[in-house]
Amino acid sequence: MPQTSNPTADIRKRYTRYLKLQRNYSPNTLDAYQHDLDCLMVYLHDQGLSPLEVKLEHLEHFAASLHERGIGPKSQARILSGVRSFYRFLELDGYLEVDPTELLESPHLPQHLPEYLTTPEVDALEASIDLSTNEGHRNRAIIEVFFSCGLRVSELTHLKLSDLFLDERFIRVLGKGNKERLVPISDRAIHELELWFHDRRRMDIKPGEEDFVFLNRRGHHLTRTMILIMIKRQAEAAGITKTISPHTLRHSFATALLRGGADLRVIQALLGHADIGTTEIYTHLDDASLRQEILLHHPRNIKREGQKGKDSSE
Repeated sequence: MPQTSNPTADIRKRYTRYLKLQRNYSPNTLDAYQHDLDCLMVYLHDQGLSPLEVKLEHLEHFAASLHERGIGPKSQARILSGVRSFYRFLELDGYLEVDPTELLESPHLPQHLPEYLTTPEVDALEASIDLSTNEGHRNRAIIEVFFSCGLRVSELTHLKLSDLFLDERFIRVLGKGNKERLVPISDRAIHELELWFHDRRRMDIKPGEEDFVFLNRRGHHLTRTMILIMIKRQAEAAGITKTISPHTLRHSFATALLRGGADLRVIQALLGHADIGTTEIYTHLDDASLRQEILLHHPRNIKREGQKGKDSSE
């Protein structure tokens, strides 16, 4: 049997096929994983190593080289995540008996808690919209669906009329990896959608775009950039000084649920997170509110009525 001239190239092809067909990753995600692997392959070529010869110490040196090249901690963590994925595949497909990345550490990342809006701030954002414009009811429906359902911006731009089950009060969302989830939708969001549909029915919708929920004035479905620009403009009009984006409204949804007493696992399912750790980042309680809750409810901080009177007389 003739030997393969470039076994590493064959491995990469099989890995790409695995990401595409078994993991069902989008083209953008595939590009990111290929970029991570390219970084590793350049390093291994310089070291005279093949991917199947790699040990933990080689990967530690590779991680150190990323730092020496001035790559920031977040990008380092992203690249190492891609490297782990590659070696998990090699072990899964029988190329390796042991995954050398099992003990590979990522750089410590400071926890970043993104901005979120309170319910009154979301109300102010919606109230700032000029409903006399052609896009007024559409934009208010967009903001309300973001806040009521916690969608990603890509999920909202691809939302279809056939995904709406408004009589049953839920919508079907196609998330990352083409995974479907059912998300309840509030009466408020349904009301805003119905107002938008009244305007939408009068539009000249382009062929092939008929099933998209949100359209621009030319009858095409909206893009991520269009929605980002709209939300930033409305934030300015509402006098909101926080730096916000569509993702801010998704985070606001999760934070509101957590404060309302929702279980973290429920929030994870509604957001479509594969990892509960991701949900924990998105659903923080800010320090001031947490401190207030402790002061009000911890038994060591609760003063009896008699004690209150004694304290005030001293």
